[in-house]
Amino acid sequence: MLVTPKRCHEWIGEGAAAWAAFVTMGLTLAIFGFMGWLALPLLEQGTFATLLTPVWQPGQGRFGLLPMIGGTLAVALPATLLAFPMSLGFACFATHLAPVRLRKGLKALASLMTGIPTVVYGFSAVFLLVPLVRQLGGRGSGFSIVAAVLVLALLISPTMILILISAFEALPRQWLRSFAAMGATPEETVWGLLLPQSTRAMAGALLLGLGRATGDTLIALMLAGNAVLAPGDPLGPARTLTSHIALVMAADFDSPEFRSVFACGILLYLLIFALTLLVRRLTRRPEA
Repeated sequence: MLVTPKRCHEWIGEGAAAWAAFVTMGLTLAIFGFMGWLALPLLEQGTFATLLTPVWQPGQGRFGLLPMIGGTLAVALPATLLAFPMSLGFACFATHLAPVRLRKGLKALASLMTGIPTVVYGFSAVFLLVPLVRQLGGRGSGFSIVAAVLVLALLISPTMILILISAFEALPRQWLRSFAAMGATPEETVWGLLLPQSTRAMAGALLLGLGRATGDTLIALMLAGNAVLAPGDPLGPARTLTSHIALVMAADFDSPEFRSVFACGILLYLLIFALTLLVRRLTRRPEA
């Protein structure tokens, strides 16, 4: 069998892609194993069972992570639920409702927002949003769950917007022309065609936004207050798993308290992994 240069290039490309996939999978498993190995001393000392308790007192051997888990959910879930309708409305407007000349500019704006460093959002919010929250709330320092939720919603919106725009633009043009031929207005096209045919993409954008919000460190670190308390008051402080990891690693490097951050990493790892699998399942196209 004669091997042509084109076929040879295809084999090289397939081999390189397979090698990259195996390396990526190996590194991912190695990171998970590394975190488990560093968290192992907690198990040997009998303190691993305290990780799922509500008390964080490392001086007394209590390493409860429930306040941080609750803080993560209290910040990530509301931020995602706030960002999703805004992102959905922006994507619908940028693809079908806005004037044609304005659509390209709106898409460029969403792309530009994804490139803004997270620290810019956080630094601006410290001087603009936090005093406003403190003044309107009438109590507290302003570094609160509300402040973190509002900025985190703004941070994750561009990613969700771009995912939704790509899904909306992928709809077959003949469907859009058929709706237009029947006299449907742009609003009717959005409600009757765009949204019903993009449910998988919307679910994927929602879950990816939740994963992005859960894994963010800087916004929660700068704005949430970082008190180890069970979240209950929106104007009160909270500490997320990611900010807890950053704070502990900044002050310690060899203690049971330091080992507990790797348990936080395992929890985040499993959560993001579950969200990724769910996204892939929801966005998978049905076989013909």
